[in-house]
Order: sequence, then C-alpha cells, then structure tokens
Amino acid sequence: MTDRLAPPTDSVPAVSPSTQHDAPASPWAEDPALAGRNRLVISLLLVSAFVVILNETIMSVALPVLMKDLDIAAEAAQWLTTAFMLTMAVVIPITGFLLQRFNTRPVFLAAMALFSAGTFISAMAPGFEVLLAGRVIQASGTAIMMPLLMTTVLNLVPPATRGRTMGNISIVISVAPAIGPTISGLILSVLDWRWMFWIVLPIAVGSLVLGFLKIPNVTEPRKAPLDVLSVILSAFAFGGLVYGLSSLGGESAEGAVPGWLPLVVGIVALAVFILRQVSLARREKALLDLRVFRSGTFSVAIAMLAISMMALFGTLIILPIYTQSVLGLSTLSTGLLLLPGGLLMGILAPFVGRIYDRFGPRVLLIPGSIIVSAAFWGMTLFTATTAWGWVLAAHITMSLGLALLFTPLFTAGLASLTPKLYSHGSAVVGTVQQLAGAAGTALFVSVMSARAIALSGGNAPSAVDTAGGIHAAIMYGAFISLAAIVISFFVRAPAQSDAPHDAVPAAH
Repeated sequence: MTDRLAPPTDSVPAVSPSTQHDAPASPWAEDPALAGRNRLVISLLLVSAFVVILNETIMSVALPVLMKDLDIAAEAAQWLTTAFMLTMAVVIPITGFLLQRFNTRPVFLAAMALFSAGTFISAMAPGFEVLLAGRVIQASGTAIMMPLLMTTVLNLVPPATRGRTMGNISIVISVAPAIGPTISGLILSVLDWRWMFWIVLPIAVGSLVLGFLKIPNVTEPRKAPLDVLSVILSAFAFGGLVYGLSSLGGESAEGAVPGWLPLVVGIVALAVFILRQVSLARREKALLDLRVFRSGTFSVAIAMLAISMMALFGTLIILPIYTQSVLGLSTLSTGLLLLPGGLLMGILAPFVGRIYDRFGPRVLLIPGSIIVSAAFWGMTLFTATTAWGWVLAAHITMSLGLALLFTPLFTAGLASLTPKLYSHGSAVVGTVQQLAGAAGTALFVSVMSARAIALSGGNAPSAVDTAGGIHAAIMYGAFISLAAIVISFFVRAPAQSDAPHDAVPAAH
C-alpha cells in the first residue's frame, strides 16, 4: 500500500481486499487489540443503525395525532412517511460511490450528523413544513447508515463468523421497522408527539460523539468518479418507483398526480439507468455497479429478499388496519399485539447466524419460507369476528419464518461478491428493501381497498367489508409466498467462483 492511501496512524489498518476475500479468517482476528476495536466499531454501527431505521415506521400510528395537532389533511400527513421513503430510495443508490470514495469515519459522522440534525428539527418543528424537512434530513442520514454497516462488516468479519454478525444486522433491518409502531404507540399514549424525536435525539447525539471519539478508518478509499447523469437518472428511477407504488397503495388527493405516471417515469428512467451503468462499468465509472448480479447466489438471494420484504411491510400495514378497523382494538393495543413478533425476530437473529455459520443457508431458508407461507395461508382465515389471540399467533408465526430468512439472505448474497463490489452490493440490498417495502404496501392496501369498496357497493366499507378486503389482500401475499419456497432451494453457500471474474481488485 502506498503512503498516500495508508490510513492515519491512529486508525485501524485497512485489509488488503484480495487477502480478506481469499483467507479463511481476517488477519485482524489474530491481534486481540485490533479485534477489540473491530467489535467496538461494529457494535456502535449496529446501535446507530437500529436507531435510524426505527424512524422509518415510527410515524405510522402517529399520523392521526399529527393531523389533529397540526391541522393538516390525511394526504399531507402521509407525506411524512412517503417523503422519508422517497429520500431513502434516492440516496441509497449513491452510497456505493460514497463508500468507495471516502473513509469509514467521515461517512459515519456525516450520516449521524444528518440524522441528529433532522431529529432536532423535527422535535422543534412549529408546523408541518418544518417537520417534513426534518424527516427528509433524517432519511438522508438513515440511507447512508445501512450500506455503511454492511460494507464495514464484510470488510472486518472473517467469512467463518459472518453469519453471527449478519444475524445482528437482521435485528436492525427487520426488528426496528416492526417495533416502530409499538414504540410510537406507547409514547403517544402518555406523551406529546414531539417526544418521539426527543427520546431518540440523545441516543443519536451520543452515537455521533462516540463515533467521533472511537471510530477509526477501517476501509481503504479509492478514486471513484461521480457520474452526474447517473445520479439524476437514479433519482427519477428509484424515486419515481417508490412514489408511484406508495401512491397506488394510498388515497390520493383530488387533482394530485396519478400513481401510474411516476411509476411509468420510474420504469423508463430505471431502464436508461441500467443501460448507462452497464456501459460505465466497462470503464470502472458506474455509480451503482450492476456486475453484482453476475453472482448467481447474490441474484437469487435478492429475489427472495424482495419477496420477504414485501411480506414484512405488507403485514406491517395490513394487520394494524385489521385490528383497529375490524376488531376494534386501540392503537396501543395494536402496537402491543405486534410487539412479541418483533421481539422474537430479535431474540432469534443471533442463533440463526450461528446456525448459518455451521450449516449454510438452505437449512434455514427452506423451513423459513414454508413457515412464512403457512402464516399467510393461516391469515386468509381471518374474519370480522376472529379472536385477537389468533392474530397474535399468526404474526408470531410470520415473524419466526422471517427470522429464519433475513440473516442467510444477507450473508450468502453479499459474501458471494468480491470485496470491491461490497459497497455496491450493500447499496443494491438497501434499494431493493425500499422498493419491495413500497411494493408490498401498495399491493396489500390497493387490493384491500378495491375489494372492500366492491363489497360495500360503493358506500363506506363496514367492518365486514374491510375484513373481506383484507382477506383478498392476504390471498395475494399467500400465493406470492409460494414463490419464495421454490427460490429457497436455489440459494447456496457463497464460494469464490460466485463473484464476477472481471472485477478489478481495490487499489493497493
């Protein structure tokens, strides 16, 4: 390594990518001091990522309160969630470039500074416009954190123990969104909505300060060109897709842009974006290097991850509607009802990681996909008079299945790439999460609404009509879940041969 690229003396030395990828264990694992610093870095990143991802769904049950307190319509309030998703979808594809071009420490500090600033602005917001701006700034930091966490783990953790660490990451990715509504419900039952931000702010600032004091540079940056046209295309492509899917899944204001228009713009922009990335990759100038899909394991894992995320976000939106609009439970009761499933995913994640390290992905993915499908088919039996205990049992079963899926999908998919493509693979995973989440929400809510209105004869749907709409939506999810069972048989443990052979090693 040249002196120009060597990290400062107070930082952890960067690992040669080729050595890290080929060796059975990281050379850092042999040095107890460095191993301790690595654990500190990953732990701090995990805590920070959990806090920032939690905010993606924490607003969902707070919208009625905000509508009343800020005197805004439902369509405006929904933008507090939609704008967050839009910002994530636009920023995440750029993180592949950011993580190549800059060191770990400044990227982490930028992410947590943005998130902390957005949280403070949201807590202090005098009205809707400032609150919306705060949410957008929050989302900008959130979008950077998850790819940073995944890329750092892939660079620091030896392949033999990656499953255990990725199990902890799956807590962040799956449990944080799942318990967001529960936490906001608990806060809103006793405190003002601003406390959703005031409670998070000290944790965010604490992570920022600890990161400033403790986080070293653990990756080796290289000169990566930024293609401005790709950034613009990316914004239209992923922003258009997420906004279009979100619009299809919600009630549009009269005179608003129809959901299909941004969807079409997004599809066209995505096609042009893909063609440009393929062309730029030949000159090592791609914003998002799509050669990650040359790995068969990565491609199959991404397909299954998309289905799993559709299931997670679809049920997160449909079950609260069912429990509140059909069964008549309160917001707090609904949050508490969904809490055991979220906690179960968190409890199981480390154990799932250990099983992956020992036995590989299929022993988890095949039963996990079957359990998720069984939960969906069980939920198709929900009626207007179903006891809440059955809803709890179905959600716990669904959570059990998803807990078996996320860790092996993240680990097998990303570990099948060469180190140079880690940052791009992490960005693809984050982008797919947002698109699949928006697609799942749109599918479930659109089918539910259409069926409920049809059953009501065009009148305001009754509880029975809504239950019929929810049944129709869950039936779609049940059939889609069958595809995940088939795909699970094709995910295998990553091998060196999975990685694209023409990938250029990172600079030494």
